[in-house]
Amino acid sequence: MSPIKSLSITALSSLLLACGGGNSSGGAEGSRFSLGVSDNPADVNKVVIAFNQVVLKGVNGTSGTFSFDVASGGQPSQVDLLSVTGSDVAPLLSNQDVPTGNYQLCIYMLNDETGAANTSFVETTTSAVEGLTTNSNGSCGGTGATDPDTGRLFFNQAFTIAAGNNNFVAEFNLEQGLLSPRGSNTFWTLKPTAVQLVNTAEVGSINGTLSPTLVDDCHSDAGAAGLVAFTDKVYLYPGLASIHGDSTAVPSVQTMVDFRDAAAVAETELAPIAAARVTPVEAGGTITGYAYGFGFVVAGNYSIGLTCTAQNDDADAVNGDTGGADTFFISADASGISVDLNANAVRDLP
Repeated sequence: MSPIKSLSITALSSLLLACGGGNSSGGAEGSRFSLGVSDNPADVNKVVIAFNQVVLKGVNGTSGTFSFDVASGGQPSQVDLLSVTGSDVAPLLSNQDVPTGNYQLCIYMLNDETGAANTSFVETTTSAVEGLTTNSNGSCGGTGATDPDTGRLFFNQAFTIAAGNNNFVAEFNLEQGLLSPRGSNTFWTLKPTAVQLVNTAEVGSINGTLSPTLVDDCHSDAGAAGLVAFTDKVYLYPGLASIHGDSTAVPSVQTMVDFRDAAAVAETELAPIAAARVTPVEAGGTITGYAYGFGFVVAGNYSIGLTCTAQNDDADAVNGDTGGADTFFISADASGISVDLNANAVRDLP
């Protein structure tokens, strides 16, 4: 199945059902499973994953394992995750009959260290094409690809497929889980934990605009530290009363930190859960503002922080305001953003 770009969440159900998909190894009438993929963007041009198989494993009283081939014509289904950011989705499976019950999900991708065109790869900001792998493999309930060049994205948390249509999205957080080549390696690595499964019936979204002055001020501060190029992003943080149980704490630029290992987050700090690109809004050739957006946000309270130094955020390290060219900081924030089911929350800065 070839990827579909610019698919909005509001049209997800009907388009997934019309798309078709792989064959199930069994099922029962009345429960239908659809799966798409979406992304929070990283600082590269492309992140292409070659998907080849999806497996549902029955758990917690549900028996059976169901395998779906998502390849087309013997070739894996390639999706550029950076083409499906925010609330956009690329479908992998549509309208598959499975018994109602509890399941765990495994998604299999083609690992490749060379950057071959028909496999998984990353295109960098300098247009270099490099391989992409994940370091997890193995079967899912005795089913699934076990070849050396196949990687497994495994979702630990069980979920329920109820009667009727069930539309899920595998939401990738590349900002947190995409690692650039390390040591002598020339390929990128995708952490298996960089993806979560979201039921589209249980989420909302956030979007808004940023003033040009706000972005310019961030560039000015970063330029004073020696930066000559900027990567503008809005980071999403858990909201009010979320800083280690302190009901009086309000997230701010002083408490908002970078993506890092949970063990490295101090008691007074708050780590982000997603990031969104900042895109210019133009009128008559003049930039009048900037826009950002998060799709598939679980209902609850959130805060956001603006940075122009996202290129210095290494998820495997602790990055902060060093005052030098490797500096990372949040320059502006907003708190108290409430997300309701199937609704969009708008928050502009300032």
